[in-house]
Parts: sequence; structure tokens; C-alpha cells
Amino acid sequence: MSKKMRGNLILLLTALIWGTAFVAQSAGMEHVQPFTYNGVRTLIGGLVLIPVIFLFDRLKPADQRPSPDEQKEIRRNSLIGGAACGVVLCVASSFQQFGISMTTAGKAGFITALYIVIVPLLGVFIKKKIPKITWLCVGIAVVGFYLLCVKEGFSVSAGDLLVLCCAFFFSIHIMVIDYFNGKQVDGVRMSCIQFLVAGLISLVLMLVFEQPSLENLWAAKGSILYAGVLSCGVAYTLQILGQRDTEPTTATLILSLESVFAALSGWALLHETLSFKELAGCALVFAAVILAQIPLSVKAKKD
Repeated sequence: MSKKMRGNLILLLTALIWGTAFVAQSAGMEHVQPFTYNGVRTLIGGLVLIPVIFLFDRLKPADQRPSPDEQKEIRRNSLIGGAACGVVLCVASSFQQFGISMTTAGKAGFITALYIVIVPLLGVFIKKKIPKITWLCVGIAVVGFYLLCVKEGFSVSAGDLLVLCCAFFFSIHIMVIDYFNGKQVDGVRMSCIQFLVAGLISLVLMLVFEQPSLENLWAAKGSILYAGVLSCGVAYTLQILGQRDTEPTTATLILSLESVFAALSGWALLHETLSFKELAGCALVFAAVILAQIPLSVKAKKD
């Protein structure tokens, strides 16, 4: 098996884990409230990455290890970047978790995927030139969102709007990561810190707004462990490994399949149904997600 094919398969597994995590999140909401769920699962994700950090450090060849001064700078930037990402991640995941409790896993997966379209739009505010085809993608996504979420009488459910807010903050999260990636950072360390920060904030909100119990946490243990260990910890590590052998645009396209896996897993495991109109909306949103990558890849090659 070639390195490219192996990388693609690893990223496909990553998308599968992230997509099926929507089902786990929906199931977990039957036992615990949103801040409780997010707090525990993100802390688990951060703890899972701690041994990964030490493993990566040990496996790194001696000639590729940074000098003491560089290491100090990397850890400082990783700490600041992780904290910033953690705050945004907490907001995004909170919107997502509240939204999932009021809509289906499949719809939540597709609406969340709009972040790939929203990201270039946010670039306008930092004076980035947006290709014309990107605006076409936005139009297609809006039509898809309408077919997917708008009911008779032009109503959109509260859950759909919350997940759309989640997609917006995940877009900000991507831009924050992009900013700190321009500095000297350790990606795994920064991710670990972001999970720990997001988890601690969520736990504070849990104590203020919710009434957690050990009994309910135990009842949701399978869902929380899946989302924490696999979705946060394992999938992030797989993403790093897969992207080593995969061209960036191809990697993004493969990872965007998480929305498809979310819909399919919701249908297979939760017996959720989508009407023809909603399926058409899913197809349009997914098409917009795919098309949104094409002008960016062309631009990157020209640069």
C-alpha cells in the first residue's frame, strides 16, 4: 500500500469517527446536560493526548529536535494558542451540544459542515480576496440549508440555528488555529491544552447552570468515552498522521465526509429519517462543501 493511499484511509477513518460522534453526542444527551457532557469529554480528550505528546517527543529524531530556546518559544506559543483555541472550542461545542439536543444527528452533521464555506467568508474581514466561485458555493449552501431545515411556514427550529452558530464558531476556531500555526507551535500540545481549557470552562458552567450526578454520568459513560477518547484524542492524532502523506486539499475533502457519516450513522443507529426535501438539502450542502475547496486549492498552487 502506498503512503498516499494509507494517508487517505487514515483520514477516512478520522472522518468516520467524527461523523459517528454526532450519534454518541445525541445518545449522551439522554442522560446528562450539555455543559456536563462537553466538560467531561473534552477533559478526557486532553488527558488522552498527554501520553501522545511524550510518545511523539521520544520518536522524533535527535537532529529534528528544537534547541532549548526554540523549545521554550514553541511551548509558550502552544500554551497561548491552546488557551485561545480552548475558549472558542468551548463556545462552539456548547452551541453544538445544545443544538443536537433539539435536532437530528444527521442534520447537525451537515449544518456543522458549513464551517468549510464560512471560513473563506470570514477572510473578507481580514482583507482576503474571495474567488467568485466561493460566493456561488455560499449561495448553494444557503439553498441547501433552507431545504434541510426550513419547515412549512418558513420556520427554522431552535436546534438548527444553534448548530449553525456552532458552525460559525468552529470557523473562528479554524482561523485561530491557522494564525497560531504561522508561529512556532507543537500541534499536539496545543490541541491538548485547548481540550483541557475547554473542559475546565465547561465544568465551571456545569456547576453554575446544571445539576450533574455521578449516576447520570455513569449512564452516559459509553457516549462520553467514545466522544472523548476517539473523537477528541484518537481522531486528532489520526488527522496528524494522515495529513503527512496527503495533499492538503485532498485531506480537507476527505475530512468533510464526516457530515455524510453523521447522516448515515443517524439513520443506521438512531433510526432517524430524512425526507426527500431534506436529502436534497444535504446533497446541496455537501456539494457546496466540496466546491468551496477547489478555488482555494487553485489559489494555493498559484501562490
